[in-house]
Amino acid sequence: MTVIVQPTGIEPADVLAVARDNAKVELAPAAVEAMATSRAIVDGIEASGRPVYGVSTGFGALANTPIEPERRAELQHALIRSHAAGIGAPMPREVVRAMMLLRVRSLAMGRSGVRPVLAQGLVDLLNHEITPWVPEHGSLGASGDLAPLAHCAIVLLGEGWVIGKDGARISASEALRSAGLEPLELAAKEGLALINGTDGMLGMLLLSIADAAHLFTMADVTAALATEAMLGSERPFLPELHTIRPHPGQAASAANIHRLLQDSAIMDSHRDDLAHAVQDAYSIRCAPQVAGAARDTLDFVRLTASRELVSVVDNPVVLPDGRVESTGNFHGAPLGFAADFLAIAAAEVGAIAERRVDRLLDVTRSRDLPPFLSPDAGVNSGLMIAQYTAAGIVAENRRLAGPASVDSLPTSGMQEDHVSMGWAATKKLRTVLDNLTSILAVELLSAVRGLQLRAPMTPSPAGRAAIAAVEPFAGRPGPDLFLAPVLEQTRAVIAGPELRTSIENATEPLL
Repeated sequence: MTVIVQPTGIEPADVLAVARDNAKVELAPAAVEAMATSRAIVDGIEASGRPVYGVSTGFGALANTPIEPERRAELQHALIRSHAAGIGAPMPREVVRAMMLLRVRSLAMGRSGVRPVLAQGLVDLLNHEITPWVPEHGSLGASGDLAPLAHCAIVLLGEGWVIGKDGARISASEALRSAGLEPLELAAKEGLALINGTDGMLGMLLLSIADAAHLFTMADVTAALATEAMLGSERPFLPELHTIRPHPGQAASAANIHRLLQDSAIMDSHRDDLAHAVQDAYSIRCAPQVAGAARDTLDFVRLTASRELVSVVDNPVVLPDGRVESTGNFHGAPLGFAADFLAIAAAEVGAIAERRVDRLLDVTRSRDLPPFLSPDAGVNSGLMIAQYTAAGIVAENRRLAGPASVDSLPTSGMQEDHVSMGWAATKKLRTVLDNLTSILAVELLSAVRGLQLRAPMTPSPAGRAAIAAVEPFAGRPGPDLFLAPVLEQTRAVIAGPELRTSIENATEPLL
């Protein structure tokens, strides 16, 4: 696959393809033309000698400091070096690749006043799989992701670091030389254009949207399996009970769970016994209300990201009529708010899943399943400590659900006196989603154990698919196992597409 960057922007799928699948990137001729046109305007301003922020002045609190023409290229190089001031562990490769592609997208819109060679330089890094070493700390989401983008930009100059194939840190000059690439020399405004924008936080948000969409569907799967294993009722998931509270995410989640509980001998054993479970606990009965609200939150976040994908977030911007105007479009508040909201939703999807795990393991509430899902409880502890692990992760997600976007700290001599913290918000969102994967893995393993223990009654097609996915490495209920590797493999089942595909092949597509 090759992603063609147009002056009108790119699609979320393009970002995923480049970030995760190493898709190649090309600049459309229209994008090259748009950049050349806006660069001609900047060249005209330079020739006129009039003061314009970022072209003939300093930056931030130094915006009123004029820069002599002969030092303006020096200014741009100094900007990159001084702003590449991050610290900490390197960001994941997929995040850096997403960020670079989004910076190409921003430049290609023809509002940044840069030469096409600048965008092509980033394209070359992507296509040669050269990944800048971008430290995790440094961005406040103020003028966008200044430090992270500077760590990408400095590689174009033949300076800084990149991540080697083995994960080691190597010099950018060595990486460029090995790829047959030459360092770039920046012209007026180009350093600023490389680092001013929301590309890092938008990249993380787009990756998180894809992950959350998958995990919220898998949460419906594990909820249905746990309900089946606990002999819960399917009646709260009937569609007519959700049309009277018309939240679309709730209806979708309920439809998934109801569908997954059909064709089950386990459910048939009590389906018409209305005295069996007059009311299930909230963690079962309200699963669609929680997961559905998370789905609706995800729709809002997806809308926010789609708007940002077609936005000009540079500063200053070059308008077609020749004006160069300062903006605040680099401020990451929309993305920070969205990431914080989605982190709250994802944390609650995990919290309610852990409550179902606790019920499955509790002999007083699991409807005749053995304690901790061990057929020989006492000598064996079953999944007791797996639930501890899930509970500890829920507690961490609660801490991470505290919003980063309210933590503004003033910088740059009070010129940047309100910042978005969007980088922090999107970074911790990724941690929340990774944690949710682990919690759902514990629920999947617990539900599979419960379904196995209901034998000889046969489970639903979804239950049979889940057992087929987990049993090869987890075995059947029996003496205690070394659980850590079992949980790791169950995490891989949750994160991957295979279980969902198997279930859909046996039933119908999930929502």
